[in-house]
Amino acid sequence: MNHAQKRTLIAVAAVTLLTAACAKKVAVGPPPPPAPGPTPAVASKPVPPPPVHAAAAMPPAATSPAPKYPNAVTRARIDQLLAKIEDAYFDYDKYALRPDALQALQADSAELRDILKDYPNYKLTVEGHADERGSAEYNVALGDRRAGAAKDYLVGIGIPADQLNVLSYGKEKPVCQEHDEACWQRNRRIHIVAAAQPQK
Repeated sequence: MNHAQKRTLIAVAAVTLLTAACAKKVAVGPPPPPAPGPTPAVASKPVPPPPVHAAAAMPPAATSPAPKYPNAVTRARIDQLLAKIEDAYFDYDKYALRPDALQALQADSAELRDILKDYPNYKLTVEGHADERGSAEYNVALGDRRAGAAKDYLVGIGIPADQLNVLSYGKEKPVCQEHDEACWQRNRRIHIVAAAQPQK
């Protein structure tokens, strides 16, 4: 081996030794910190719920129930409408509604219906009447059928049936006392009034 080859071999050996020595001298640092997160001791405890604000803890305010009976102003309006609805009249010994009776019942009954639907416990009474001819029992039955026919019509236009009472007076409450057809016609009628309301 000549001198130049020895020098090359020594140089290669030196580089190899230096590389190996450098690889062994890599500094070892401390272990990396643990990943962030709860420790096992903390994880085993139950997580408390978020605090509840006082406003959220209160139950929602209950809405006040709708009034069951109209106030004084509304009752006055109902009385005005009832006064404007004329009595419906009937032919002798009949209880079918005549065209003029239908017209009388139509007057302001739509507004009356719209008011009553807001006060389901407020009642009206449909009174049935007869003239003086015939027995008391027969006329009570006839007055009842007349009041029933008027009630059926009012229910047909939308007034709830349970807000309409029927009462027959027969010939017991005449509006006139003469013994002629003109007076008898006035007594063969139905009349609508506000029912007696229970005390609040």
